[in-house]
Amino acid sequence: MQSIDIEALNQQIYLDSAFVEKLNQETAQVIVGQKHMIDRLLIGLLTKGHILLEGLPGLAKTLAIKTLAQAINAQFSRIQFTPDLLPADIIGTMIYNPNAHEFAVRKGPIFANFILADEINRAPAKVQSALLEAMQERQVTIGLETYPLQEPFLVLATQNPIEQEGTYPLPEAQTDRFMLKVKIGYPTKDEEREIVRRNLSDDSFGKVKPIIEQKEILQARSSVRKVYMDEKIEQYIIDIVFATRNPQEYGLRDLEPLINYGASPRASINLALAAKAEAFLQRRGFVIPEDVRNICHDVMRHRIGLTYEAEAENITQEDIIDKVLNTVEVP
Repeated sequence: MQSIDIEALNQQIYLDSAFVEKLNQETAQVIVGQKHMIDRLLIGLLTKGHILLEGLPGLAKTLAIKTLAQAINAQFSRIQFTPDLLPADIIGTMIYNPNAHEFAVRKGPIFANFILADEINRAPAKVQSALLEAMQERQVTIGLETYPLQEPFLVLATQNPIEQEGTYPLPEAQTDRFMLKVKIGYPTKDEEREIVRRNLSDDSFGKVKPIIEQKEILQARSSVRKVYMDEKIEQYIIDIVFATRNPQEYGLRDLEPLINYGASPRASINLALAAKAEAFLQRRGFVIPEDVRNICHDVMRHRIGLTYEAEAENITQEDIIDKVLNTVEVP
């Protein structure tokens, strides 16, 4: 009976995820390469998870989220974080109207579907916490009134890995609220050649047409939740997370002096959700171990604290995750 149900579910997910291919084709008219980033944006969109993006300037971070917003007919807003930014600059404030002799609400740029928080680590803690509160609660309080943020609501916060002078790094408790931390690399030679050609041509970038409506994204979110996950896959996820907390129990005693703290319960929740979304993007109605492994680095890399010993030996979170994945038994 269970196999029949899974087969029916597989067919249903295959139909529900039909828009993914069209969306990829539409974004490819503007974005050259960067499939990993686009896939992670879609995973965040389908699971209500926000994304922390780390990459050098000029790697199409802004263009990618703007293009995706156009493709699903959604409102896009970009906030450039600077040291003199105030919370009111993000969420909005009360403005006095002398003609009406009363205060009126002026909503800030947070009231959009896609928010690009550019260089979030350039702003002080009070501004960062205002954004993170809106991300967590999905509502904003201005004066005495509370205003819900419209769904779909996705925050893409970027961090520049260079020029760290005068920045305010996000505390661990706040980075943990981001579902994924995605690292963006340079394009290949062929991709960069195509980028140059497109920018030199008269018609430099294709125009993106809305492929799907916002309500279809909300429907797809419920479909992602229905993707089947076997108990063995659940146990695999728990084992991966616990191996970062108690490495000695998994035959990883050499990692013990390198890990300051392991991944939080949010890692387990987000790893399971992201694995379901990964299966959905592959147009499959069930999760396989490869889905978990594909998404694991992006979910875990900002949730593992390194000791001074690890930093002295140039050991990164990626190295630890690789070792965990190579050791924990795959179902």
